[in-house]
Parts: sequence; C-alpha cells; structure tokens
Amino acid sequence: MSGFTAALSLLGVALLGVAGVYGAARALRVSSGPLPAQPFGSGLEPTEHAVSRFHLRWYTVTMLFLAFDMEMVFMYPWTLVVSVMGPGAVIEMFVFLAVLLTGVVYAWREGALRWV
Repeated sequence: MSGFTAALSLLGVALLGVAGVYGAARALRVSSGPLPAQPFGSGLEPTEHAVSRFHLRWYTVTMLFLAFDMEMVFMYPWTLVVSVMGPGAVIEMFVFLAVLLTGVVYAWREGALRWV
C-alpha cells in the first residue's frame, strides 16, 4: 500500500508542476494583438512589419556573407601560424579558398548577385 500512495503522490506532484508551468505561461504571455510599428534605427517610419517575410534572394546574399565571414574567421589564425606550419598550411588555405570561390561562382551563375 505504501508504494501505491508514493506513486500517487508523485503523480500528484507532477500534475501540480505541469499545471504551475501552464499557469505561469498564461500569466506571463505576450498579448496576441498586433504590435504597433515604431521607428527603429534611423527614425524613419517603417514600411512593413518587423516580422514580415523577406524575399528569397536575401537567403543567397546571407549565405555569401557567411561564406566570406567564415573565410576571415579561418584566415586570421592561419596568418599567425603559417610560418610555423610550413607549405602544408599554404596548400590547405588555397584549397579552402578554392571551395569558397566555387560557392561564389555557383551563386553568381544562379543569379544571386543580380538585383533585377
């Protein structure tokens, strides 16, 4: 009988915990009404909502930015150790740059850099 009451007590505590989490979420939630559009940054009135959808071409521009960002993240430490590592480090960096250049050529061929 004590095992049954312990299991029942544990179930009750779990249910109270779940109910507490749901109650806290309901009490602390943000209103579901539309948010007012306020000027941001430059002080100009926004033309669209902050969480509106972006055009698909921004995805490719973002990928290009991240590619060049990663290039700098890897090239800076490389410049510090290239003299210690020798010619193998130079070959590895040129292979890495070739992969990035392949990505840029692909994006260029697909029209990611064309703003028409």
